[in-house]
Amino acid sequence: MYADLVVKRATSALVLLLLALLPAAASAAESDSQALERARAAQKLRLKSFGSCTGLIRYGRRHAQRGPGAGPPVPFAEDFAAGPPPLLRSPVGAPMPLTREDSAAGGSVTGDSHTNVQEAGVDEPDIVKTANGRIFAVARGRLHVVDATGPSMLDSLDLEGSGHQLILSGDRLLVISQAPPLGHAEQYPDVTVLTEVDVSDPTAMRVLRTERIRGVHVSSRLTGHTARVVVWSRPRAAVEPALRTRLRGWLPRRVLRSRVTGRRSVRKAARCSQVLRPAGFSGTDTLTVLTVDLSKGLPAIDSDAVVSGGQIAYASATSLYVATPTWTPVPDGREYPPERAGTMIHRFDISDPDRTAYRASGKVPGYLLNQFSLSEHEGVLRVASTEEPSWWEGATDEESESRVTTLDERSGALVELGHAGGLGKGERIYAVRFIGERGYVVTFRETDPLYTLDLSKPSAPRVAGELKIRGYSAYLHPVGEDLLLGVGQDADSRGARLGTQVSLFDVSDPARPRRLHQRTVGGGSSSEAEYDHHAFLWWAPSKLAVMPVHSYALIDDEPDFSGAIGFGVERDSPISERGRASHDEDAERYPWPIERSFVVGGRLFTLSQLGLEANSLDDLAELAFLRFPRR
Repeated sequence: MYADLVVKRATSALVLLLLALLPAAASAAESDSQALERARAAQKLRLKSFGSCTGLIRYGRRHAQRGPGAGPPVPFAEDFAAGPPPLLRSPVGAPMPLTREDSAAGGSVTGDSHTNVQEAGVDEPDIVKTANGRIFAVARGRLHVVDATGPSMLDSLDLEGSGHQLILSGDRLLVISQAPPLGHAEQYPDVTVLTEVDVSDPTAMRVLRTERIRGVHVSSRLTGHTARVVVWSRPRAAVEPALRTRLRGWLPRRVLRSRVTGRRSVRKAARCSQVLRPAGFSGTDTLTVLTVDLSKGLPAIDSDAVVSGGQIAYASATSLYVATPTWTPVPDGREYPPERAGTMIHRFDISDPDRTAYRASGKVPGYLLNQFSLSEHEGVLRVASTEEPSWWEGATDEESESRVTTLDERSGALVELGHAGGLGKGERIYAVRFIGERGYVVTFRETDPLYTLDLSKPSAPRVAGELKIRGYSAYLHPVGEDLLLGVGQDADSRGARLGTQVSLFDVSDPARPRRLHQRTVGGGSSSEAEYDHHAFLWWAPSKLAVMPVHSYALIDDEPDFSGAIGFGVERDSPISERGRASHDEDAERYPWPIERSFVVGGRLFTLSQLGLEANSLDDLAELAFLRFPRR
């Protein structure tokens, strides 16, 4: 009997031990299963090298009938983020540490504001650049250099193409523009033209070299003295079948011309052995990243190419990400919603100033709004996406919703760590801002939910709080410790837009965000800052926000207005209008739209295609006006 009791006790103990071990074993099995699933997903996401030009041509010929790639190169998603297309197309972006007002100014507090950028230390191309008391601005197809103390004109020169963007480093100015290809203007998208200008003598600027590559300029970034230029190209073989057996039919070429020696040289966009492609078919378009050392000038010292499209570019100090939605054919007339596909994201390492290296690719569900939808923090990429694209306005079988996904690079793939979903069901994203370990997402259809997200644990991002108000913010900018300024549209209870609105949010408690103050401009008004952050100025020393505003009277006694408005923004006071500026050519003509405002030497400047105006920082009153010479 004693022996039986011992056996029973031993058996019971063994059973209890097995039961105790079962959850751990199940967890281990689940972990192994997840690891295997992630490894398989990573294998599918890793890009492959062609290895040779022959392999690239064979791939192009095999897939020639399946379509060029991920939709038309233009218009880009970021051009139509939350408003009409901009007058001059430019990329979108601007976060700074929320705990420092001087950083949030977008420049130093000693006198210059510089370009409003997304990441500190990562410059972005724009139509105006400033340095050493000089202003470089593009207007009417000409590059102007102005002495800000006047202002007075120092020099100007004609530029090739249109849609000019400027990158400035030391005495070198890189002008990026679009020009039609010679002899094929109707068949092909534009050619991206890089123009190197010597500005060491501002009274006698000189064009030194140009480099041309077939394709559309997606965006560019400058870190240190190194510029990365992202170009999306359609293959010539897509419209010229005779070129399908030749390399230049599938891979764009770069043409360098020296204005000093008159020499011309032609080279491939990248070496065939370095051209990469996804494991699955993703079209025959080519995404090229050109690395330009502006301390030496053109040509590009390095180039990388991926068989992919490219619509949105974002960069941290060490990484460049390029995103494009996977291609889904659009039904004629857009009577049916698009398939809820996803967005591919490619990461390039830009930590080495002399080269750019492809590292990994990943995919998230849905579509991105603009470059603010991407943010890297401590090596983790955060991505905000909406299931339906921004252009879709029709009915759907399922309510669209948005989410924030965290991704980490593992074995050549951007692998999902976690996500926070369920944002704005039936709505789409209108604004995103990632700041440190927090995220802020605005969705809209009839009301404006501002979501705050806790991203401190990348494997488990979560929604921390929500604020619902009428209207929406299309751009969010930090303006002090735990303060966000939103620029967007007021709306009625049905979601009808009522005009430009500026809102100040207190986000000190992520669980309970609050709107402290609100200011509306009036019916029929809009601002370019709603869809292009470069048009927004935050000048922290004066607690002044300046943005272009266009107001078209809906009531007889309300005058039309086109210009810039300055708003005083403080935590403890209502948002006030400090003043207005406009560029009037004559009494009979409608004012020229103001496109940029910035501070140089402690003075405010406003820029239009007509000219450059110096304004008072106190009330935006005109101090002096410089009219640009006509082309």
